[in-house]
Formats: sequence, C-alpha cells, structure tokens
Amino acid sequence: MSEKFTVARMTKDNEHFEVLVKPQEALDYRMGKIASITEVLVTETIFSDANKGTRVAEESLRKAFGTTDSLKVAETLLKKGVLQLTTEQRRKMIDDKRKQIVDFISRQCVDPKTNLPHPPLRIENAMEKVHYAIDPFKSIEEEAREILKLLRPILPLKMEQISVGVHIPAQYSAKAYGTIKAFGTMKREEWRSDGSWYGVLEMPAGLYAPFLEKLGDITKGSGEAKKIS
Repeated sequence: MSEKFTVARMTKDNEHFEVLVKPQEALDYRMGKIASITEVLVTETIFSDANKGTRVAEESLRKAFGTTDSLKVAETLLKKGVLQLTTEQRRKMIDDKRKQIVDFISRQCVDPKTNLPHPPLRIENAMEKVHYAIDPFKSIEEEAREILKLLRPILPLKMEQISVGVHIPAQYSAKAYGTIKAFGTMKREEWRSDGSWYGVLEMPAGLYAPFLEKLGDITKGSGEAKKIS
C-alpha cells in the first residue's frame, strides 16, 4: 500500500471490508481531531480488497452494517476497525507512547529497597528485556499495568495502593461494571435493590484521576467515587 494512502479495515461475518484513507487525516479522525469523514477518504467506495479494487456488494453492506450508505460504513471502519498506519506514523506513535509509559512508571512506582523512583533509563532497559509490543492505540494506563506485571520479576517495583468506594446508578451499573472492575482489585461489592451497584476497589494511586474521568464518561457524571482511608 502506498504511503500516500492507507486502509481502514474490518471483518464481519467472515466478510472483509476496506476503505482507502489519507494516512494523517485518518489518524487525526481516529484520535478525535477531525470530525468530517469526507476529509479522510480517498474514495467513498467500500472494498473487499482495496489492492485489487474489488468492491463490496450493497447486499453485503446491508447485512453487515444495516445500511448501504458508504459514508456511514466508512465511519464504522475508521472508528472500530483496524487502521493501517504508515511506517513513520507507527514508529513515532510507539516512540511517544514508550516515553509516556516510562514517565508514568517513574512517577507512580518506587524501588522498595530505597523508596526512591527508578531512573527512566533503568526502566527503559528493563522494558527492552521483556520485549513488550506497544499498541499505539491503547491508553497509557492500560499498557503501563500490563508492562508492570512483566517488569516486576526483573525490576523491584512498589506502587502505592488506595481503596476507592464507588457507587453507580442503576441505569449505568451493568454497562459500567466491566470497565470499572478493570482498574483494580475488587474488595467487596453489592447489587442493591434499586438496581444500583456499590463496590470497594483497590487500585494504584496513579490511576485514581483516570478512573474518575472514565467513571464520569460512562455514567454521564452521575457515578460517585471517593477514597476510603
């Protein structure tokens, strides 16, 4: 694929769907920096194989996406599908993400022997040894949690833990539960008679601010959380 354009792709019901996009505009759209889909597309045609120029039949689009509107299908491919990055885009995003992860670990963790932060270079060297493949689209916090699990056998790390009491209203409890649980270890929980949920979650102190932001997003500001001493 040319560096002048790339593809966003998705497979549904064993059928393959692709759309040709402008690399930087597509990335900006994925990151929420561009709102108009028409600024991103090289063509509005939906392909089963863009390299061969094989178009998808309208019936296949209707079956997979419930519409034959190519712009709506393209939006789905860009937002939820796999966006092929150029070599330079991927290199830059991974380099930037690696620096952010190192900074996160350096700020949130200490060496338990000295109670002092590890120097960034020591963390970088340890990350090279575990050969973790950084995903440019995952959040910093999510990747840092995964990397910490791999680093602990070779680099002594201690992260301050806090307990957080969380209340989620009934209309958001089922939807929010899985997301909330992923932030830490559930110490206790209860589903209340009105359908709401309350739990106590133990998590790294550095994740408290991102947790509050996520809780606010998923409950439209109606969720409640506070640290428990």
